[in-house]
Amino acid sequence: MQLTQIRRFIEADMQRVDAVIRQRLHSDVVLIRQVSEYIIASGGKRLRPALVLLSAGAFGYQGDQHYDLAAVVEFIHTATLLHDDVVDESSLRRGRETANALFGNAASVLVGDFLYSRAFQMMVGVRSHRVMEILSDATNVIAEGEVLQLMNCHDPDIDEERYLQVIRYKTAKLFEAACRLGAVLGDADPADEGAMAAYGMHLGTAFQLIDDVLDYSGQQDEIGKNLGDDLAEGKPTLPLIYAMRQGNAEQAALVRRAIEQGGLEDFAAVSAAIRETGALDYTLTAARREADAACAAIAHLPDSNYKQTLLELAAFAVSRNH
Repeated sequence: MQLTQIRRFIEADMQRVDAVIRQRLHSDVVLIRQVSEYIIASGGKRLRPALVLLSAGAFGYQGDQHYDLAAVVEFIHTATLLHDDVVDESSLRRGRETANALFGNAASVLVGDFLYSRAFQMMVGVRSHRVMEILSDATNVIAEGEVLQLMNCHDPDIDEERYLQVIRYKTAKLFEAACRLGAVLGDADPADEGAMAAYGMHLGTAFQLIDDVLDYSGQQDEIGKNLGDDLAEGKPTLPLIYAMRQGNAEQAALVRRAIEQGGLEDFAAVSAAIRETGALDYTLTAARREADAACAAIAHLPDSNYKQTLLELAAFAVSRNH
């Protein structure tokens, strides 16, 4: 199942979300419009807003607040991307120059702040304490995840559980929040809200694990970023952690040195060690386990096209090449 097929089911709703995004991006400050429109228009899978729509639909929601909340989630995600690319000194995202490469670090950070604050303006407009609680908690956890990842950089002693904690905080938390928001709008009971949140958490974890695989096995023109970016930044991702754990002394020392020093001088040798130790297969298996857990979390929900699309999205998460 391709993402285009999955998105076709909610195409009309996504157009409504895009209209909200364009409307709420407006600012009298020209640079804010330029940077935010550049990053929003640069593509992306729009997974997180889609999850708000699908989750709300799965619980029979009939209003229009899910459009605003889907846009809010996308603004929060975009703000994190702007800040991430500055911290990581990234130059390529989604096959295009990053905003910081084009407009500078200061503009990227400040426009990211604008998107965060605009998102909070919008969520207040929904007039739901529960919605504000979910989104404020999520943004706080995401920030913690960013700091945890920064602390882990260049540390080859990070173990698998500590790395998975970073994924759950930094990436999967917004997936979880998006799914939870839809359930809240659909007046789901606490158990079903929790099930929808678990689906989002497992799905987000699966997506990040596949990103870890693609950083060493993808095609640059397909994944839209430079191969080896994680290694260049000294990030101990799961393929590296597993290669050190399972490799021989020479392979373990090679990967350890690459994490400590960063850069891409040893990228070819590290990639070879990852393949030889089965680290990519191990990471792929972990991602599939997360996708299976996501599906299991919502298995009890009533059958609907929305539920079926959520299940198909979990399958796409682990079969994609971008």
